[in-house]
Amino acid sequence: MTRTATGERDTVLRLDGITKIFGALVANDAISLTLHRGEILGLLGENGAGKTTLMNILFGHYVADSGTIAVEGRPLPPGDPAASLAAGIGMVHQHFTLAENLTVLDNIVLGTESLWRLSSRRDAARSRIRKLGEDYGLAVDPDVTVASLSVGERQRVEILKALYRDARILILDEPTAVLTPQESAALFETLKRFVASGLSIIFISHKLGEVLAACNRVTILRGGKLVADHDVAGVTRAELAELMVGRPIPEAKSEPRAPGAAVLRLGRLSAARGLLSLRDVDLEIRQGEVVGIAGVAGNGQSLLADVISGMQQPSHGRLELNGATLHAVTPRAMVASGVARIPEDRHAEGLIGDMTITENVVSETYRSPALSRFGLIDWRKARTRAEDIISAYEVKCPSPDVPVRLLSGGNMQKLILGRVMAEGPKLVLANQPTRGLDVGAVSYVHARLLEARSKGAAILLLSEDLDELLSLSDRIAVIYRGRLSPLRERRETTIADLGLLMAGHGFAGGEDSHAA
Repeated sequence: MTRTATGERDTVLRLDGITKIFGALVANDAISLTLHRGEILGLLGENGAGKTTLMNILFGHYVADSGTIAVEGRPLPPGDPAASLAAGIGMVHQHFTLAENLTVLDNIVLGTESLWRLSSRRDAARSRIRKLGEDYGLAVDPDVTVASLSVGERQRVEILKALYRDARILILDEPTAVLTPQESAALFETLKRFVASGLSIIFISHKLGEVLAACNRVTILRGGKLVADHDVAGVTRAELAELMVGRPIPEAKSEPRAPGAAVLRLGRLSAARGLLSLRDVDLEIRQGEVVGIAGVAGNGQSLLADVISGMQQPSHGRLELNGATLHAVTPRAMVASGVARIPEDRHAEGLIGDMTITENVVSETYRSPALSRFGLIDWRKARTRAEDIISAYEVKCPSPDVPVRLLSGGNMQKLILGRVMAEGPKLVLANQPTRGLDVGAVSYVHARLLEARSKGAAILLLSEDLDELLSLSDRIAVIYRGRLSPLRERRETTIADLGLLMAGHGFAGGEDSHAA
């Protein structure tokens, strides 16, 4: 472990020798760390490294088997969430916990007043929320409903909830995961105001570039142990990645190549489901290229993926696959036509948790002659297919016969990749393929996608990670409120360009539609 000086600032949080064991698993192994006043500390580690367990102990959701926690020099009672809140610890989760049908004011004050109070001090609360917003650059109208807010504004509400409760230590879990680049830049300006006023921040993220830009210091966990504690000065992304996984991580990058014939064409295609809609989408994807689609969550990406995979019927427009117009699009027909899907939610859509690995491997292609005979699944061949995927894709598991729910998120994604690639797909629909994965698993997924591209497959990459899109894509478009921008070459595209489009600039009815 490497330690570097951080100055003589006051220590506001100290964890000493925190150990937590679940059965045979040592989730936290004698972890000690400090957080100083006015400091942003990056907390890094692979999935399963122990970050979540450590934060749950800090919040009182778990009780450590050994070790102590002190806030401002005072011991923090174990297993008491109320004590953690009272000590000034606040957390903003990656997935927001807001009631959309309530106002900003109601969401922020909820739980801060006694149920026995005869009247609510709403005017005082409203004034305090406005003051906090002005002081920290988090302005939001207290009287609007959360449902009417953008993703960035909802994050402001989550942060204001913590500040309203007098948080002095703020933990941010993947804070930029659903933000546009402009919203991320605004968040970083807010963080500067926080530390200038004496707040201290623990910043949890897989985006190493942002960690280096925002943090003063990084603490890295691996396998439940603290393996490094560095000032960020002079540390590179590659060095952080290697410390996280224990080996060098190659960076996958798409090299220029000449594309082949069109595999998929969408012509003025529209679809609707609930409040989601696609409107007159034009798109072409060719053999041997990666087409990336950027956009803030909820702008129609999931609907576009469902239409292409046959899960949702278009209301009008044209869908061509390998030069033939499809009139009745079904999941079975798309799989039979060589369309392979990496779904957005591997738990809800990609795999069936209580089924075995073998059963999941053949779940989409069990009618294939390679896996069935006389209409019955050949389970010997199915198990061989599962064993081949486990070996080729380095899926860590006891055997092909265990329930898939026992796998980690990264190993689930590897299993889906293996299933997708086993049939030699013509089109790979990769919807948020690295969401929630650590740097090692992300590198593996990227390498496999580029391998499929090199073999001539067309790849449609839907992602909210702009670094991922710019690294892998040959051409990129942005989806905004169901509309798709024209494709542009990656080499002619910047993060700033994508961020403006993601915010609606350049779209009819978007944020800049009023401008001359």
